[in-house]
Amino acid sequence: MHRAELLMAVAMMALSVVFMVMATDLPIGWVPGSGPGGGAFPFWLSLIMLVAGAVILVRELRARQTGRAVRKPFINRVALLDIGLVCAAVVATIGLMHVVGTYVAIPLFLVFYLRVIGRHGWSLIAAFAVVTPIVLFLFFEVTLRILLPKGITEPLFFPLYAFFF
Repeated sequence: MHRAELLMAVAMMALSVVFMVMATDLPIGWVPGSGPGGGAFPFWLSLIMLVAGAVILVRELRARQTGRAVRKPFINRVALLDIGLVCAAVVATIGLMHVVGTYVAIPLFLVFYLRVIGRHGWSLIAAFAVVTPIVLFLFFEVTLRILLPKGITEPLFFPLYAFFF
């Protein structure tokens, strides 16, 4: 459905502009002695999203002018079911983060996503479920010094805090 692609492109571009404006509340350039400002990452990602929306919009407008617009559904039932499952899993993951912590909730999400949606094997799932929380901890907590929610698992991190800090 051609109209759906046009509407989604315009909506994505509008949302990108909103995100870019919100990101400018923080510095988006280089902060001497500190690195990129807090708004840099969201600003530039939003700019990329804006460009992607513009490309979709131009592509759809050209297809309409040349009469090559595809007359198929914007989204089929199987894709809609997958999107619904992923959205429900993300909501559950966010809800679990404050109870059992980020480092338990995210591996549970990965197990669900890789097995149910991706239909991958258990060895790949286990590798991602073990490596991802370790990388997240080292990146956010050790490197950036940003503490993520740990919920009831926080006492398990006290020895790591003593080691790294």
